[in-house]
Amino acid sequence: MKKFIGLVGTNSNKSTNRMLLQFMQNHFSSKAEIEIVEIRDIPVFNKPEDKQIPEIVQVIADKIDTADGVIISTPEYDHAVPASLMNALSWFSYGIFPFVDKPVMITGASYGTLGSSRAQLHLRQILDAPELKARIMPSSEFLLSHSLQAFGEENQLNNQDQVQKLEGLFEDFLAFVTITNQLNHAHAQNKKEAENFSWETI
Repeated sequence: MKKFIGLVGTNSNKSTNRMLLQFMQNHFSSKAEIEIVEIRDIPVFNKPEDKQIPEIVQVIADKIDTADGVIISTPEYDHAVPASLMNALSWFSYGIFPFVDKPVMITGASYGTLGSSRAQLHLRQILDAPELKARIMPSSEFLLSHSLQAFGEENQLNNQDQVQKLEGLFEDFLAFVTITNQLNHAHAQNKKEAENFSWETI
């Protein structure tokens, strides 16, 4: 059984993105083990010269590194991902590089009608950065709009069409993980390039 990290892309205590990951954790429990991981206690990135990584960042990075893939669920603020998610990804690309060649599925929930579509596009751009180099599942968007009304009792999604779409995307992600994990011949070089990359010397 595949083991995934479900990264809650916000520091909000009440988040429908957390609820979405919890739904996935339960709904797909027979297909994969999803461990939900929070970023709300990660300190503000300050680019320490000694590259000392906070313990909480290292713990999460180790979880990502050993997982078969990562599912990130992000809200949208001002057409972008939240500052807390950008902050976490900044730590994950500074002296440690757990996302290099890691399969990633992006989902998102928002209170409005667009379902975090711009934030998901923004996140794809970030994850494609030289220091992250994640492998993002292509041609896939799960956009949960009006998310405050989307969940019923026991954290179940009300809209069965949405459930069916998510089921299809999750099956695709399982296949995507299997395929991408075979494309590992350049992993050592990709990791080395991420470690040696510097915007200051371009």
